[in-house]
Amino acid sequence: MSVFPDSPITCKAPLVTVIGAGNVGRTLTQRIAEKNLADVALIDVVEGLPQGIALDLIEAQGIELHDSQIIGTNNYADTAGSEIVVITAGFPRKPGMSRDDLIQCNAKIVAEVTKKAFEYSPNAIFVVITNPLDVMTYVVWKMTGLPPQRIMGMAGVLDSSRLQTFIAMELGVCTADVSTLVLGGHGDLMLPLLRYCTVRGVPITELMDEATIERLVERTRNGGAEIVKLLQTGGAYFAPASSASLMVESILRNQSRLLPAAAYLNGEYGLHDIFLGVPCRLGCRGVEHILEVKLTDEERKALHVSAKAVRSNVDVALVGL
Repeated sequence: MSVFPDSPITCKAPLVTVIGAGNVGRTLTQRIAEKNLADVALIDVVEGLPQGIALDLIEAQGIELHDSQIIGTNNYADTAGSEIVVITAGFPRKPGMSRDDLIQCNAKIVAEVTKKAFEYSPNAIFVVITNPLDVMTYVVWKMTGLPPQRIMGMAGVLDSSRLQTFIAMELGVCTADVSTLVLGGHGDLMLPLLRYCTVRGVPITELMDEATIERLVERTRNGGAEIVKLLQTGGAYFAPASSASLMVESILRNQSRLLPAAAYLNGEYGLHDIFLGVPCRLGCRGVEHILEVKLTDEERKALHVSAKAVRSNVDVALVGL
């Protein structure tokens, strides 16, 4: 006879679906599982690929001391009831390509996987990683019809982390002591807010000259392309996966962390009907609040230039969907 009384309560961990078993998807699956954030369903169109990755990760479970369940699948029915769906599926950049070169081919992929995932997880929050990021986030919103607070793109966390890294490397300081904030589209028109970039509260403008800062900003804008060029056969995936994992953690644990993300703007910063990188509070309902930091006239102009480029690409992406 069991010493534990029967109970109708079913203990079940939250489920996160990761669409796309490429480098970003498989690394993100590892991050989520090893942090014990949730069970993970890793799905891909290639038969055997997500199953093999899931089995490999599960075989490390006893070593990494986590108890998350990892499912590798080709069937969207296995993703049913997901609290978060992360979309990484799509073609990666090749050397010489910009993120915008991927618009139409990736829009079709993202639209298709979104509709399938939404069918089984209509209450999920969607996080988009596929490039061009801001454009694909808009596509996901259009395909689901969900309240825009439940749709967001991962970009600002990654861009801010890259700038944080380059500042720390330049000054020889601990990366954790550096705080940065990057707004705008995920691309060449991203807008680092240098007034909000500090080392232990000290503005970087007091620690580096203007030419050095501009060099680091330019390297941040080309951070993804630099890695693509070095790898030759793919793009960045460790830092993007870590960035998405941080967002997933803030949502699942309702941390309300203030993080830069591609969120839907409806009047904020003077912009309407667009997903763009801005500081947000992320919690269990998704984007709980958008913080409007004060911008100089020059910064506001740059943000609107970035938004204009994203908007024109959205128009291209929606053709044929």
